[in-house]
Amino acid sequence: AMLSRKGLIPEDYLLTRLAEDVLQPKFKTKQGKARFVGKNGTCNVAHTNIREQGRFLQDVFTTLVDLKWLYTLIIFTMSFLCSWLLFGMIWWLVAFAHGDLDQRGDDFVPCVTDIHSFSSAFLFSIEVQVTIGFGGRMITEECVSAIIILIVQNIVGLVINAIMLGCIFMKTAQAHRRAETLIFSKHAVISLRNSKLCFMIRIGDLRKSMIISATVRMQVVRKSTTEEGEVVPLNQIDIHMDNPVGTNGIFLVSPLIISHVIDKSSPLYELSPTDLQHQDLEVIVVLEGVVETTGITTQARTSYVSEEILWGQRFVPTVSEDDGMYAVDYSKFGNTVKAPTPCCSAKELEAAGGIARFKLNEGVTMRTSVRRRRGAAMVRRSRLENK
Repeated sequence: AMLSRKGLIPEDYLLTRLAEDVLQPKFKTKQGKARFVGKNGTCNVAHTNIREQGRFLQDVFTTLVDLKWLYTLIIFTMSFLCSWLLFGMIWWLVAFAHGDLDQRGDDFVPCVTDIHSFSSAFLFSIEVQVTIGFGGRMITEECVSAIIILIVQNIVGLVINAIMLGCIFMKTAQAHRRAETLIFSKHAVISLRNSKLCFMIRIGDLRKSMIISATVRMQVVRKSTTEEGEVVPLNQIDIHMDNPVGTNGIFLVSPLIISHVIDKSSPLYELSPTDLQHQDLEVIVVLEGVVETTGITTQARTSYVSEEILWGQRFVPTVSEDDGMYAVDYSKFGNTVKAPTPCCSAKELEAAGGIARFKLNEGVTMRTSVRRRRGAAMVRRSRLENK
């Protein structure tokens, strides 16, 4: 949102997890209808009545990474403080058991020098674990137990450092941060493409660093009923896509239009413009790939409900050639224009004779309108001549 206010990012497209205001949605869906996936990619699913909470502790590292920053920093600080206090208590007990806390003569050799209280034992514990070594306190050869504790504390300190620093690194380099610059068009469109009725969206990447092996998946989520009468509230149906580059992966250097041909195998086959306004339909789009700079797999998501699907529209071009280079105008990223499109479902279109019949009727309509305009112009011209 801050980038769009500064004018760096146009408001004609959705920037995942940045430009979408969750509290003030730009698209008003039907009252009482919840989205399965938000426009910013968040999943609108609440997990309740989880009785096996202990499963989260079996994967402590992932649990720490998933926590909020405040809780992570508190755990980060408390893990070091608790370990210092624990081993400080142990060093104090060693000194107490050996008699180092009592005033002895010059011939007395303590386990650890200059430990007179718990405070000094706590300071020595910090020096051992973080390897500061100010030199005032040091371990001697007098006590074997002290040498063993020194080794144990060093190993425990290394383990805590590895876990905590790894957790901080993973939180700062999480994959969804890269997904902030993967963008989707606000609207999806349905129009003719290569003489076929297609469902289309536009995706793009704002960064110059590429997403390697990028793939796009689409699903239709809607309520359905099986032949046995079982109601499936969120039935996820995969839809096949016509990849613009003809391979499994896409080369996401410039914005691409991802299209889905609405044929007999499509869940949108019986969908008409009228049905689009009355059905609780949601199309989920998932873009996955490997971040080139970090090698981490990232995923960006968005969804389109019925109100966000435009019938009879197509996207305008955004790429132009300028001084031997291809320039992308992101101000046109989400712009659409009207396109001649049948106002019926793909099933009805096929039953009526296919797209050839539609183009024939469209041509007749256009010729008739041209004749009417020409006739009106001739009438106006004759009136002016008579005057």
